[in-house]
Amino acid sequence: MKHAFRSTLDWGIVGIWLCIGWLCTGCQTLPGVERARRGDEIMVCGRLFRTGTPVVLWTDPGGYDAYRVERRFSPWTNASWEVTAATSKNLDTPNRYGLRKDRLSESEVERVRGGGWDLPLLQRVVDQFVLHYDATGTSQRCFEVLHDHRGLSVHFMLDVDGTIYQTLDLKERAWHATTSNSRSIGIEIAQMGAISPEATNRWADWYAMDGQGPYLRLPPSMEGIDPGFRKPGFVGRPARPEPVAGEIQGRKLLQYDFTPEQYRSLAKLTAALCRIFPELPCEYPRDGDGELVRGKLPEETLRNYRGLLGHFHIQTDKVDPGPAFDWDRVVRDAQWYGKGGWDRK
Repeated sequence: MKHAFRSTLDWGIVGIWLCIGWLCTGCQTLPGVERARRGDEIMVCGRLFRTGTPVVLWTDPGGYDAYRVERRFSPWTNASWEVTAATSKNLDTPNRYGLRKDRLSESEVERVRGGGWDLPLLQRVVDQFVLHYDATGTSQRCFEVLHDHRGLSVHFMLDVDGTIYQTLDLKERAWHATTSNSRSIGIEIAQMGAISPEATNRWADWYAMDGQGPYLRLPPSMEGIDPGFRKPGFVGRPARPEPVAGEIQGRKLLQYDFTPEQYRSLAKLTAALCRIFPELPCEYPRDGDGELVRGKLPEETLRNYRGLLGHFHIQTDKVDPGPAFDWDRVVRDAQWYGKGGWDRK
């Protein structure tokens, strides 16, 4: 009888601890209970992966949704595809993206054409990360130009304050880099871009000087328009105070540098992408001396290339991300973040 009592007591204690455990964790497992997103995740095949830097998804308030067919910045009554098709002759399809099918078998195309990608299959397909500057100055304006006027898309936009916007799941084939679209991820970095040395007057509306050096400002054409920056009172300054001179595609160019906030966010995003995609090395095109290749890659080289690359490595008529872009800084920092954790400042 004594043993039976002790057995009952023991099971009672176990029951109490189970109840305590349920009270502590049950609220996290009950149906219909929301699990908060941390705000630094990107979406890949419907799955969330952390980056350690602020990310706004197309599903978030204030995000940019490249799945929508209506124009984002037109009055709602004029935004539909029917009105767009009638008034914008350069847009011939309501879609701004497509299917990554170049490296898939017919059976794989049939399996994923409705959206059913799994991560291992996408990991086999993606091996390039293409960097652009948007030449519009802000991510908000970039999305307007790409989506509303040109019928194009890009997976990520990186604003001057370091905020990353994701507009599509990475399983989609965004339209940003011609022959590399099916195998690449694309990012548009907010910046006015590179200019010829004789055209520095083009900077007058976007850059001003104070006691600390050059800083970004909105041009008169955007007066009264909210630029959409996520950091209140943000003042963007180039990472290097003097314009950087360099040669791209055989052209001599000048360019102000990107902001430190952009470099930090891009390095963390790059670290995440290179970890998620095993076929994407954290490296950029180099010549025999180990220096950056400053022009389009030969077709055979481009076909076999895996890693980071600029838009100018793909097309002869492009110079982005320009001579000021610090490739070594991005790769070095991305490798450091990848080894030391994405949460580091």
